[in-house]
Amino acid sequence: MREPVRVLHFADVHIGMANFGKTDPETGVSSRVSDFLARMDDMIDFARDGDVDLVIFAGDAFRSRSPNQTYQREFAARIQTLSQLAPTVLLVGNHDLPANAAKASTIDIYDTLDVPNVWVARDYALRRIATKRGDVLVGSAPYPLRTRLLADVPTRGLTIAEQDAELQRLVHERLEALAKQADALAEADTARLLCGHFSVSGALWGSERSVMLGRDVVVDLDSLADSRWDYVALGHIHRHQNLTGDRANMPPVVYSGSLERVDFGEEKDVKGFCWAELARGATTWRFVEVAARKLLTLTIDCREIDNPTGAVLAGLKKRELKGAVVRLVIQLTPESETRLNDKLIIDELHKAGVFHIAGLRMEVDRRARTRLGASPEGLTPLELLDKYFEARAVDESRREELMALARGVIEGE
Repeated sequence: MREPVRVLHFADVHIGMANFGKTDPETGVSSRVSDFLARMDDMIDFARDGDVDLVIFAGDAFRSRSPNQTYQREFAARIQTLSQLAPTVLLVGNHDLPANAAKASTIDIYDTLDVPNVWVARDYALRRIATKRGDVLVGSAPYPLRTRLLADVPTRGLTIAEQDAELQRLVHERLEALAKQADALAEADTARLLCGHFSVSGALWGSERSVMLGRDVVVDLDSLADSRWDYVALGHIHRHQNLTGDRANMPPVVYSGSLERVDFGEEKDVKGFCWAELARGATTWRFVEVAARKLLTLTIDCREIDNPTGAVLAGLKKRELKGAVVRLVIQLTPESETRLNDKLIIDELHKAGVFHIAGLRMEVDRRARTRLGASPEGLTPLELLDKYFEARAVDESRREELMALARGVIEGE
């Protein structure tokens, strides 16, 4: 029997995410972007030490569809290192795709330059990839772009739900064709791997809903939980999970999750990548956690305390805050609010070595609810939405991003 092929599976690095950081004037890179790059470096060190045979990147290299040159350079340097270690598959995710389907993706340049040992997987395709521990049949299922999949489908008169159903059918057909092709081409002991970038039914969402572009096609899990594959490497959802953990005799269908925390919606999520030992009918795998930047929300109740400043300072001293992005919520009454010294609190956070203060919010327990104003009917939809986010205490950076998206929808941008 062949020795198992060692596979590195990662996704959703989103280089360019700069929440809660500041730009280093010497490098031109945000301190938070440096976090994402550092996690890639840690992963590469692990792959090198583990003598990796095959690298699968399951999509979404950058935060935006038009990354700046510095981010492209930093990502390219790391892909070059990986490709020197082992054949590397770069799957096209939704953040890699331009708004105009005719334009190049953010990772097409590797194909244009014919970078050795790199396959940019932009189509539904199957390739036999030679590794030092044997061949692997790799199927690619990039993000299902509506305009491309429905190009030859008459959609006039179809509802949105009917279009979604048609998209699901088309994706299922392509996945089935890949599985049949792999079955036909593989020798008895040839391992098969499918990589995809999309949402799968039953998966648990993280905060990536706030950064996704467009409306998602949801792929049925039964299209992937297929014994004709030995491992299904997924990207797109930031929360690590195995969708077939409770299904016997089915291949692992795994989201590696993102390498770093994007925002406070991922505060409690572990971050990392997957390491698989791929063998026909006998694949094993594990999740490798990385030292992602800690995002920490602290809520301190000072509503029945005479010295709220002292209580907050004492609470902060009990927590390990060094290197963390901290969001502090202080619950107060109108009386205790007047006795709070927020400058002393901010000074204490800096002394504790926090990486970034994401917010200092006072929640004052008032008798009457905050009103929208004398005439809420006079507010615009955007103003009402902003008031809603304010009432729900949505994080400021996320609030700005959601308002920008809403503005584009309402104003037709």
